[in-house]
Amino acid sequence: MSYTIDSARNIFPSTLSADAVPATTARFNQLSAEDQLALIWFAYLEMGKTITIAAPGAASMQFAERTLEQIKQMTPLEQTQTMCDLANRADTEISRTYATWTPNIKLGFWYQLGQWMDKGYVAPIPEGYKLSANAAAVLQAIRNLEPGQQITVLRNSVVDMGFDTSKLGSFTAVSEPVSPPKEMSRRTQVSIEGVSNETVLSYMNNLNANDFDALIQLFAPDGALQPPFRKPIVGKDAVLRFFKEECQNLNLIPERGVSESAEDGYLQVKVTGKCQTPWFGASVGMDIAWRFLLNPENQIFFVAIDLLASPKELLNLMR
Repeated sequence: MSYTIDSARNIFPSTLSADAVPATTARFNQLSAEDQLALIWFAYLEMGKTITIAAPGAASMQFAERTLEQIKQMTPLEQTQTMCDLANRADTEISRTYATWTPNIKLGFWYQLGQWMDKGYVAPIPEGYKLSANAAAVLQAIRNLEPGQQITVLRNSVVDMGFDTSKLGSFTAVSEPVSPPKEMSRRTQVSIEGVSNETVLSYMNNLNANDFDALIQLFAPDGALQPPFRKPIVGKDAVLRFFKEECQNLNLIPERGVSESAEDGYLQVKVTGKCQTPWFGASVGMDIAWRFLLNPENQIFFVAIDLLASPKELLNLMR
């Protein structure tokens, strides 16, 4: 057989991803704008007790600064309306600006709004506000998730806000500056029980070092990457753009894996471990599986990143 991206997605089919994440995100998206904002606020306060949220860097926040100051100068009623407009994906100047930001800038924007709501600079959720029954159920569903799944749901909730980018026409995404690769002396090398393939090891090491130019050279020209709960990103240019916009300063901690020969000289490799993000630091590690399909030239034809259903899935290396 000749592999396609669609057929490659089916390698290691027994991998159980955290389906509760897209299901909970879908339930969140069905709530009213007021309930969405209140739920984010309540979750923000609750997560502060169990998960330490890291402050965004100044470099990544410079692109949101003008919009944040604009909101800060508004009346409380205007501030609330602006946040509702974002949740409703309304066609406003701020919603259009927000839509062009990459995920990390959006996360930083809401982090800053949360800080200002705490201090009274931005209108908070009214004291005594009660969530609707549906919103309370969604909040409880978030409480029941693993910490890594919780932050993924909350991330998805704010990343999908703002004006619909498909209606913007041609635009350039606004992204934070790309961190330079780590110096060679500061790089560490991963070790994966059961896996010695140099391409897989280099993928982990280069991503941990922010060396995206070296990382993308591991991919075949028609290679693809599938982030959790998203469609595959196809082609080296698109994959490189994804790495630069969404994968800076990650800490991949692969633990164990398995390699199997596949048809037509391909090799499939599954690795499980954890991923830490700069937003939540070492206190939260998301349980991850990486499913690689390498072509006969030992290039990455396809890699899927799966957020696992539970920590016990870290041991599931079976087909």
